[in-house]
Amino acid sequence: MKVLMVLTSHDQLGDTGHKTGFWLEEFASPYFVLKDAGADVTLASPLGGQPPLDPKSDAPDAQTDSTRRFKADPEAQKALANTVKLSTVSSDGFDAVFYPGGHGPLWDLAEDKNSIAMIEALFAAGKPVAAVCHAPGVLRHTKKPDGTPLVSGKQVTGFTNTEEAAVGLTKIVPFLVEDALKANGGDYSKGPDWSSYVRTDGTLITGQNPASSTEAAEALVRMLRKPVGKAA
Repeated sequence: MKVLMVLTSHDQLGDTGHKTGFWLEEFASPYFVLKDAGADVTLASPLGGQPPLDPKSDAPDAQTDSTRRFKADPEAQKALANTVKLSTVSSDGFDAVFYPGGHGPLWDLAEDKNSIAMIEALFAAGKPVAAVCHAPGVLRHTKKPDGTPLVSGKQVTGFTNTEEAAVGLTKIVPFLVEDALKANGGDYSKGPDWSSYVRTDGTLITGQNPASSTEAAEALVRMLRKPVGKAA
């Protein structure tokens, strides 16, 4: 199993003067789920190198077993500090892609031509595409081989409008994940705010929020262990 994990390189929370980036739990938990399953994981980002960490995800009350494991794992820390540039990566070398969230992807990965091409190529090849929390926003401009929105008619989830309101960023983010998925014809559904909720439809896996990270990664592992046919 060769899995590409794509992280944001964007560190500015709009014009608020505050920092953003990727959410630590949404990287650490899937990373270790995949590694423990024997996957060969490659980390990439638009700019390469160390992706920016959302400082709020490093706060004491945001820590989980996976984030603590990451902080005690020099090899994982080295891998994160040396992500490859996404533009240098070919979809041919991977069996799946996983996108951790955080608010950063709404600014860069959702608009990044290399990210869009990577998702479209993997999806067209019948390979799994997984994204959690804000990262389903990276699907905003992606298309199926027939030119229709990739999420059209697909069961999907992602960070809810009510969760965004709860963190006070509804007016700051460039778009709302829930609204974008619905606008592209996605069959959007959600669970209770802040609880794990994952949707799998064909080779597309989406998780609602940070709590969904582990479940989404486990769904990806199960999918990779099964024969995968062409995407619908």
